[in-house]
Amino acid sequence: MVLPDLARAQQVTPAPDAATTGNPSANPASEIIVTGSRIPRIAKEGPAPVTVFTAQSIRDSGYATVPDILRALTSNGGETQSQQSFSGASFTPGAQQVDLRGLGPNHTLVLVNGRRIADFPLPYQGRSNFTDISNLPVGLIDQIEVLSGSASAIYGSDAIAGVINFKLAKAVDGITLDYRYGNTEHGGGASHRFTASGGVTSGDFHLVGGVEYQKQLPLWAYQRSIQDSTADNPTTAKPLARRVFLRYNPDADEYVDPGKGTCDALSGLNGGSTYYASRPRYGAYDDALGDYGPGYFCGSNTSIGYGTIISRREGFNTFLSAGLDLSEKANLFLDAQFGVSRVELMPDVQKWSYQDASGSNDSTFYNAFSGGLDDWSRQFTPEESGGFARTMTKNRQQTFSITPGIRGKLKGWDYELAFNHSEYKSVVEFPEVIAAKANALFLGPQLGVDPDSGYAIYNADPARLYRPLTRAEYDSIAVYSVYNPRSYNDNFSVTLTNGALFHLPAGPVGVALIGEAGKQGYDLKPDPKALTNYYYGLKDSDGKGTRTHWALGGEVRVPVAKFLELSGAGRYDRFAFAGSRIGKFTWNAGAELRPMQSLLLRAAYGTGFRAPDLHYVFTGPGNTHPSANDYYLCRTEEPDTDIGDCSYADTGIVANRNGNRALQPETSKSLNAGMVFAPVRNIDISVDYFRVQLDNQVQDLSIDTLLRTEADCRIGTTQSGKPVDATSPTCLDAIARIKRFSGGALAGQIDSVAINPVNVARERTSGIDIALHARLPTERFGTFALSASHTHVFDHTFIQYPGDPTINKFAYDSNYDIPRDKSTASITWSYEKAKWTIEGRRLGKLPNYNEDAYIHASYLFNTTFQYDFTDHVRASFTVTNLFDQLPVRDPTYASYPYYDISWFDSSGRSFYLQLTWKFGGKAL
Repeated sequence: MVLPDLARAQQVTPAPDAATTGNPSANPASEIIVTGSRIPRIAKEGPAPVTVFTAQSIRDSGYATVPDILRALTSNGGETQSQQSFSGASFTPGAQQVDLRGLGPNHTLVLVNGRRIADFPLPYQGRSNFTDISNLPVGLIDQIEVLSGSASAIYGSDAIAGVINFKLAKAVDGITLDYRYGNTEHGGGASHRFTASGGVTSGDFHLVGGVEYQKQLPLWAYQRSIQDSTADNPTTAKPLARRVFLRYNPDADEYVDPGKGTCDALSGLNGGSTYYASRPRYGAYDDALGDYGPGYFCGSNTSIGYGTIISRREGFNTFLSAGLDLSEKANLFLDAQFGVSRVELMPDVQKWSYQDASGSNDSTFYNAFSGGLDDWSRQFTPEESGGFARTMTKNRQQTFSITPGIRGKLKGWDYELAFNHSEYKSVVEFPEVIAAKANALFLGPQLGVDPDSGYAIYNADPARLYRPLTRAEYDSIAVYSVYNPRSYNDNFSVTLTNGALFHLPAGPVGVALIGEAGKQGYDLKPDPKALTNYYYGLKDSDGKGTRTHWALGGEVRVPVAKFLELSGAGRYDRFAFAGSRIGKFTWNAGAELRPMQSLLLRAAYGTGFRAPDLHYVFTGPGNTHPSANDYYLCRTEEPDTDIGDCSYADTGIVANRNGNRALQPETSKSLNAGMVFAPVRNIDISVDYFRVQLDNQVQDLSIDTLLRTEADCRIGTTQSGKPVDATSPTCLDAIARIKRFSGGALAGQIDSVAINPVNVARERTSGIDIALHARLPTERFGTFALSASHTHVFDHTFIQYPGDPTINKFAYDSNYDIPRDKSTASITWSYEKAKWTIEGRRLGKLPNYNEDAYIHASYLFNTTFQYDFTDHVRASFTVTNLFDQLPVRDPTYASYPYYDISWFDSSGRSFYLQLTWKFGGKAL
């Protein structure tokens, strides 16, 4: 992949202003270390493709954050959590991920300055550990290198889909100050970023350091007309109000009409939007209509917009790199990074319905006041809570890493001894409602148990439901549940390299040896009350564990002939955790063939692995109370109703989860093969085939997938009519995991779903990466640079259990949501002191919400104009989403916000102004 100034690794000079393309062979330059190898080399290209983002390319393209940068990476094709993600807000508030090749965030190894960093201390989707990329200081990044393919033979565990190495600035002259301001055309989401960096050298001592401050204001859903109301739902003819005040009669299976006057008295809530609302077919049976009539309640169309599209974030990051030359052959060094930030976001309003001491999802109780079964529910309004400040999820984050060491030369060898410590600590505050206190506030004391129904007895006047709470009453039932999670990673390493151990006729033989030993751990430190049924809709799980490891590895590069170079590596890793000891040997081999000066043919084959995920191993038993669609009842009892209108859509269930200490490593095999061709000096083209196979994959099935599968298996066909074998292993497993109520008012409905991690799945993907980079200098009109990249995935298949049919992840009814194609292209014009870049991205088609067709491909354009007032003062103006594109419309998308938040948002056109001043040193 090559963007403006985004040079392929085979290009020695990263900037178009000075790029020297057209010769993929080694150029006379100083030796460097490129991600994917520890052996120094002169040419940047290797047997596997490496994509490079430079600091200048990041500025030219106007990227504001690290997630923005990596979204432009065409190999980053997996579905991750956006800032609007409900599961992200529930499990990993403020964190963001990268997913190379669509194999999952936990199969991409993320490094900073070539070293591992601590995982985000809370698990992804409540299941697995991963690396958070949202806190990396974009203003302090010198270069990002992305290696394709399995690289465990070099880096150990996790390097399955690829490796991303963020290199912070190590060589700075003078002092550079940079300020960037951003805002959106339609309001909300303003941002500020200030960066300062500099360096000093005094005798044998040298120091480079930098600081970054950023402030991002929130963008609220109610600030965007595409998602500020239930009227935006494309699947309903009339808006379906949210059920802010709802009373349900389980005996009659209908809503209890509160009366228009009752709702009129509440109309000042939710910003004056609460009204007497109804939903079709939720009322009493109407003989004249021959159908159920509407069910009435007090609702709001616009309270659904009480959530953040972009989170509030304020943070400070600093880094330093210091060195002391003990002699010409020995250098002490210290690298350190420290960051603090505060993130605030809101996925939805707080809610309540009756919950008994066992945490049952059945909210029915016996109401002596009305003499029958009753069911109440409330959604709390900003007027009751005193605004959004009391209902936002808050995360105070602290990251720290330090690497002291010594490096030097000894008898022809380069050596490095280093210790690396990295940790990530958070204080996370989740807004919760105390179940027992809310029960008492609305229902009064429990008066026993009804002998006929088995439900708890209360004497609750419905007037207690249909009234706004005072601030004091809300505060009496609503609190913050505070977690103090921490993760860390310690590693001691010894590296020996020799770029010329001995010479062959074609050149020197290079070798590298590595030894490592370390310890990794995490501790969720949850609120103890969250591990019980103390809070409404929550029974969380704990997780705490450590593992130790050691590794030995080696690497060799052999010039067989002037036109052929071979390389290989092998590594053995040993882990100990939870009374288990597992070892894994991985290897890779590569070849670089140069039949002519302008052509490089290359190939690399490697194996990879991921040691059992700490949270998959050590998570304790716990429940959550998510909402889910009961596809089985919707398809059997309401077959002609859209899923968004189904009575059993978006119903509350209990999810049961536990860990597995018998997990084995996930393993992979990957192949890269391709070419780099430079027909003339300023043009190069690269074409690379990739294939990755992941075996023994740990799966913790999504609830939605299980429920869709259960419906298919019980009915015998998919939604689109394909036959399903109800005796297949997947069907038997799905049906066994889902427990339905056997009696009572909820008989036949979902009670709970069991989800547990196991080594079971196989996933395979293959495709092609194509990149073009061209530079056209002219005498009169400046220089034009064209860059383009495209990834096309031939196949991406998944087998959940041995013997199951192969799932094509690109099929619209596969329950997966990934594109087959991603493209990025840009053109840059440089003339004297000015530079203008326009960039376009294309995202291929995706399945629609109903999983019976595709939504069309989407396009996004950004542009940046840059001007150098002097060689030390520069200004840039960037417009993102140049044509103010909205998310692709899907007429079947029944769930809020009515578009695919994994790939789109509604922030719209945005503007950024960036000013850079440099004092001393070389020109910018």
